[in-house]
Amino acid sequence: MFSARFKWSLETNRITQLLAEKRQSGDEIFDLTESNPTRAGFDYPTGEILAALAAPSAMNYEPHPRGLLAARLAVSDYYRSRGVFVAPDQMHLTASTSEAYAYLFKLLADQGDAVLVPQPSYPLFDFLAALEGVELRPYETVYEHPAGWRINFMSLESAVNARTKAVVVVNPNNPTGSFLKRDEVDRLLAFCERNHLALIVDEVFNDYALHEDPARVTSFDPTGATLIFVLNGFSKMLGLPQMKLGWIVTHGLADLRRAAGERLDLIADTFLSVNTPVQCAAPAWLRLREPIQGSILMRIRDNLTWLASRAESSPCRLLKVEGGWCAPLEVPRHEPEEEMVLNLLRRHGVLAHPGYFFDFHREAFLVLSLLPPPEVFQPGVNRLLVALE
Repeated sequence: MFSARFKWSLETNRITQLLAEKRQSGDEIFDLTESNPTRAGFDYPTGEILAALAAPSAMNYEPHPRGLLAARLAVSDYYRSRGVFVAPDQMHLTASTSEAYAYLFKLLADQGDAVLVPQPSYPLFDFLAALEGVELRPYETVYEHPAGWRINFMSLESAVNARTKAVVVVNPNNPTGSFLKRDEVDRLLAFCERNHLALIVDEVFNDYALHEDPARVTSFDPTGATLIFVLNGFSKMLGLPQMKLGWIVTHGLADLRRAAGERLDLIADTFLSVNTPVQCAAPAWLRLREPIQGSILMRIRDNLTWLASRAESSPCRLLKVEGGWCAPLEVPRHEPEEEMVLNLLRRHGVLAHPGYFFDFHREAFLVLSLLPPPEVFQPGVNRLLVALE
């Protein structure tokens, strides 16, 4: 009766089961997986955020496949502040970055076509691709300490086949926190042009660079024959995942960009999913970007500095983090990652993500969120490190 796209087990996994039991019992839990900034104790300008939703223009329904012009102009101003020119007609607003991926898979791939995705990276790709009938083919990013993560271009070359339509990069990557470097981008663009592939660039964590690095690429403003789609949105940029707004910016040769835009118009017009109040509020919310991001950046920098100081005297190794909200930790391999995570939660009340959630190439890794407040993060990390000694 049901679609073959639903290839996953719908049973609750062991970690989620144990977490539910611990919470039901009222046990204290130090959650080092928190990815929702609205639950992490940040002081949002609530009055200004909510007031923007009361704009009288929100009562008018004037749908446009690319989104309301006022909202697109506000996003264009955001890019201008970063030194990148993006015209409003290069942009399609979506309800989320996930929806943006779905639109692009519809645009670029037929049933059974392939998209190349980085490994390790965010596991959501598996679900988004399968629901669109697209095959994912992973390519490796490799880590060398202390330099950090780099694309393995031999792996990238090996992953491409006759049905490959696009390459996905996440800049900075989640959960590794690694930014692409200029030489990598040059090779990547040449690879895409040579193989007639589109490039999908996910920049949702791009505003959260943790230190200066002139070698890294912070935003794509390319020239050349490669068709490039840049994704971003309010979920991470403003720490407002409940205010559903994302977008696709299309770069490339004028004729190719126009053809892609017309097809995206048809896809977007079919769904018209972006709600009017959020679009009307977008200009006001983007003016709040700096204070919101400032508080999040301060938290993640403080937590990362504290974690680095504690990891130095432990058997664990903190991998280099350049940006984003996560920190990968290489840990002693005394037991499989799943058993390690279960024991940390069961015996010590600490919840962490195992590396296999993100397709790390080998064990053993834990991925820690840098969002929790210090009263959660510090005792949680202390318990974790003691347990792993």
